[in-house]
Amino acid sequence: MRICHISGIGININNWFLALLGLYFVAGVLGKGMIAFAVVFFHELAHVLAARKLGVRVSEAELMPFGGVAKMSNELTLDPAKEIIVAAAGPLTNLALFFGAIGLGHHGIWHEEYGPFFIQCNIMLFLFNLLPGLPLDGGRVWRAYLIQRGVNLPVATHKMAGWGQFWGAVMVFLGVLGVIYHVCGLDIVATGLFLFYAATREKKDAPYLYAQHLLAKQKELFHKGILPVDILVSLQDTPAWKVIRNFTPQRFHFVYLVDRQGNIVSTLDENVVVQAVIEHGATISMGRVKEGFPK
Repeated sequence: MRICHISGIGININNWFLALLGLYFVAGVLGKGMIAFAVVFFHELAHVLAARKLGVRVSEAELMPFGGVAKMSNELTLDPAKEIIVAAAGPLTNLALFFGAIGLGHHGIWHEEYGPFFIQCNIMLFLFNLLPGLPLDGGRVWRAYLIQRGVNLPVATHKMAGWGQFWGAVMVFLGVLGVIYHVCGLDIVATGLFLFYAATREKKDAPYLYAQHLLAKQKELFHKGILPVDILVSLQDTPAWKVIRNFTPQRFHFVYLVDRQGNIVSTLDENVVVQAVIEHGATISMGRVKEGFPK
């Protein structure tokens, strides 16, 4: 649901977050729910401002229980250094708000009920987003690190989204135990379910990042006029995913297909292999890629 525009950027609130605020309303603590909303809002606003400062285009942002997801131009995920800065901006803002609230409390500017809750929300959001799993900020930092180490973007995304699913499942499990033993409310369970859902969505979108990856590589080729090349050798019955996981940023790739006797039967460039994966899935064999993706 669209709630406002800030400097031309649409700010939306996810339906799951609305449901969580509904839980606060039913429990009679809507004031705390609005504080949680404000904390998440400032968290996501920090991401947007950091991206704008780095010259990254931002079209809209969606507020979620654990932070948010901003729709930015493809250049962010393809530039690890920028992604680390933008990802870190949210948690660091929560940390600053945490210390700011403590400082105000020391000067008598304090609310006995909402003050501690504001501090709790900020430190929890800060720590939660340090977890290494997409779509959390910690997952984005780790993805950027993996890309810098030579892992290609889709593989790094798939790996970190898997960790996001893991943390979501852990939250649901612990949340259910907390409800049973009256340690916490359903908000922990709801947040865990949403994290698992959001991570699953990131994992499903991972294959389509190949198109972004190739486009960025082509732009770099046009800009520099030259790129280093890697040669890979593959059997015809090898699944394409085993080949593309060896594709790395800033290098172009050719794949030699060989038969069981080691004879070269075809040469494919990475564009053809990636296009086959996008259209027919990562399990397509390299032999079918060579034949032009027959049905």
